[in-house]
Amino acid sequence: MSSEIILAGLTLLISLVFTLILTQWWIRVAKDNKLLGKDMNKYDKPLVAEAGGIAVVSAIIFSLLFYIFLKTFVLKTDANVLNVSILIITLLLACFIGFIDDILGWKKGLKQWQKLFITLPIAIPLIVINAGHHTMSLPFFGVVDFGFIYPLILIPLAVVGTSNGYNILAGYNGLEASLGIVIFWAFGIISMITGQLWLALIAGIIVAALIGFLFYNKFPAKVFPGDSLTYSLGALVSCFAILGNIEKLALILFIPFIIEGFLKLRSKFKAENFGIPNKDNSLEEPYKKIYSLTHAAIKLLQKVKPSHKVYEQDVVWSLVIIEIVLALIVILLVI
Repeated sequence: MSSEIILAGLTLLISLVFTLILTQWWIRVAKDNKLLGKDMNKYDKPLVAEAGGIAVVSAIIFSLLFYIFLKTFVLKTDANVLNVSILIITLLLACFIGFIDDILGWKKGLKQWQKLFITLPIAIPLIVINAGHHTMSLPFFGVVDFGFIYPLILIPLAVVGTSNGYNILAGYNGLEASLGIVIFWAFGIISMITGQLWLALIAGIIVAALIGFLFYNKFPAKVFPGDSLTYSLGALVSCFAILGNIEKLALILFIPFIIEGFLKLRSKFKAENFGIPNKDNSLEEPYKKIYSLTHAAIKLLQKVKPSHKVYEQDVVWSLVIIEIVLALIVILLVI
């Protein structure tokens, strides 16, 4: 057992270190190739390296491959290797599609329904192995066996929903990575409690990678995650829900993103999350109506803060605290 703990710790360290190295390298590459985006919540709109998710996903995949190597050649077992391999393929698809969106989406002006369509292939790996359990316990209906509906309809809906849902609550320095750290920390704790240690280790790998990325993505950001990371994290949420048989708990953790989807629907997905920055980089509400949780955070914090000034970090922390509360709730539900 002690050797397994050491190997697990080494895998987490690899994830963290590789993310730090690859993100620093990607920032240089993105700048050299003019892959830059404006930081819209800053008054002077500085240019920041885009699509940093490439570095994070690369580090996660390398760590997962190292995990498979350890399972095969050191621990002499192939338990859960298929599931991990499918997870890697899912990540590759999500990151590739997200990167294409990073490169072409803003140029071509992709509409939201088009983004739903292009993320559909991300679900294919989970479909082909018939992942998850077909039965679920539903209120008023009891235990329901969905049969072929589960892999052919529910899995695609889940993957498309979480990939796009994670993508729409974004745009603030450190927000996407911080929310991901909380969500996958919760998944890791839940997996340990339910005895799914392999899934707990993968959650740890993801958290370690996001911590490394946050070092460069926190305020003031040197790199943005891009759709290559948001699609990937959203797809991973579905992977954990399906492979860990924790769909209900994942749904609770995803509540902020679900609310965000309904708020965006009010504007027909035309509203942006950004605030209007003042010269001191404090933020003002961008619209008269609330079309995002970030808008709601600005409005509320302006009322409760003595200075009535709201900054980007304030918005990020308010949303992260909400996610932490939801994480503690789902952990208590499992204990």
